[in-house]
Amino acid sequence: MEGYDFDFGGNRKRKKQQKKKIIGWILFGFEIIAVVILAYFFVKVSFDRTKMPGSSMEPTLPENTVILINKLSYKLQEPKRFDVIVFDREEEEHSFYYVMRVIGLPGETIQIIDGVIYIDGTELKEPVKNLEKMHLAGLAEKPYVLEADEYFVLGDNRNKSEDSRFANIGTVTTNQIIGKAWLTEKPFGIVSKLNLEKADKEKVKK
Repeated sequence: MEGYDFDFGGNRKRKKQQKKKIIGWILFGFEIIAVVILAYFFVKVSFDRTKMPGSSMEPTLPENTVILINKLSYKLQEPKRFDVIVFDREEEEHSFYYVMRVIGLPGETIQIIDGVIYIDGTELKEPVKNLEKMHLAGLAEKPYVLEADEYFVLGDNRNKSEDSRFANIGTVTTNQIIGKAWLTEKPFGIVSKLNLEKADKEKVKK
């Protein structure tokens, strides 16, 4: 009929395009939600935060220093000597994690004589500054052989630290390790570079 324009095909096409746009926006929304959820779970699984309990790691980590824990680190590699690790003791009920430095590795024999640490009979040269000479050797007074999954840990504040020298703490097993002490807040710092001799800081950079 003259004067009327029946464009049924054009209307259908526009409706299809609008429908596609709506579906596209809905899918985009779901993608954003999925990314947020995955990011949340990745952060929860990979990282954690804790506060330094007590003065056992001073001056490297003063009491109440907020520490970011890298929980993925030891899924990819084994703890190394002088790493600062965060661990828990399953048999104890408390509201905090322990934070200490790895000194002895699985399979090694450790002994402390006159305040000096020996690994497999060789004196250990430590990279950490301001370490006091240890007054007590504790469990390491005699040669102590570490099992295949055991680590010997010490606090940097050697004479005010309950660590692997003492039976109430003892050695740390692989399944007790939460992760690596990675970063500090206020002031910001990389834990693996804190309180080290200058030469050893350069090694860390490399």
